[in-house]
Amino acid sequence: MTRQIPSSPAAVAVSDTRGGAVSKRDGVSGVSDTYSICTDTCSTGRPRLTRSVIVNTIGLLLFVLVPAIASATGESFLVNLMTRFLIYAIAAVSLDLILGYGAMVSFGHAAFFGLGGYVIGIAAFHVNQGETLFGWSGSNAALVMWPLAVAVAGLLGLVVGFLSLRTSGVQFIMITLAFGQMLYFILVGLMIYGGDDGLSIDARNTLPGLNLNDPSTFYYVCLALMTAWIIVCRRIVNSPFGMALQSIKQNPRRSIGLGLAPLRYRLTAFVLSAAGTGLAGALWANYALFVSPDMSAWQKSGELMAMVILGGMGTIFGPVLGVAVYLGLEQVATGWTEHWMLILGPVLVLVVLFGKRGVYGWLAGGKQ
Repeated sequence: MTRQIPSSPAAVAVSDTRGGAVSKRDGVSGVSDTYSICTDTCSTGRPRLTRSVIVNTIGLLLFVLVPAIASATGESFLVNLMTRFLIYAIAAVSLDLILGYGAMVSFGHAAFFGLGGYVIGIAAFHVNQGETLFGWSGSNAALVMWPLAVAVAGLLGLVVGFLSLRTSGVQFIMITLAFGQMLYFILVGLMIYGGDDGLSIDARNTLPGLNLNDPSTFYYVCLALMTAWIIVCRRIVNSPFGMALQSIKQNPRRSIGLGLAPLRYRLTAFVLSAAGTGLAGALWANYALFVSPDMSAWQKSGELMAMVILGGMGTIFGPVLGVAVYLGLEQVATGWTEHWMLILGPVLVLVVLFGKRGVYGWLAGGKQ
């Protein structure tokens, strides 16, 4: 099956991750260049059973069975551990949207994670005081607070991206780092909300028909949100917008010549990435029932970046595996030494040198 890309400047000639090129009409010169994208259904009209499909299917089945496995083995901590995994996976996939597909190295992405968490924490604080946040009756409702956390994080992403994306390289890294540390110290100074000690949350947000205080129920909600976010991100990167973003990553000057506006595409991706990370922060606040300024510290940004690199940049499912490797390494290595990061360092170096597509690239045979 051949998939045709609509005629627009966004339909630039970039390589599809499965192989092949793009069918497009040059929006600047008017010259038609014919390419094609061959999907996994080209040969038979049906999806092929590739290694990546097998890996993804097995992974999803294991996720669904986690509570049952935990109950059967008596290892109840597995549900909490995997809930933590799912939340970090949302944040890592969000970061990969700009790091892997846009070559934007953000060392301030934890700011969006922390901000999403504090939206939940501050609302819970006022509910506990018998108040409502801004007079809203749904100050403890997940359907109100989670979208609010996403919107606030996205708004901050718009501001940070608008200012930082006018630069590149080291300047971009330093500006994002500066914004992240700025938010960190603002949160430290909010003494009414615990300051440096953080803020405890009495109960999780409410969701009609579900008891989020039940660990298994909350786990499945996080699993559903992670799955939905992965699907959204996959559609984004395979859309004309996503291909244009990758074209800008590969050759910004040529993209400008094709009629693309790099700032607009990068800023849109940055805002989407910030919003997804804000959702992860909101879920983390519900998971841990605690928020602190450390959620927005630069070290947290470094952790998210390490997860993406381990799993494989520029692969939607890679960061998910990267989170698994990172948390697994943490669980094992902390039993040996409290300085387990000394073990993580050499592992990252080896991945960068010998496995540029990360763990997922190795498991899926180099294909997404």
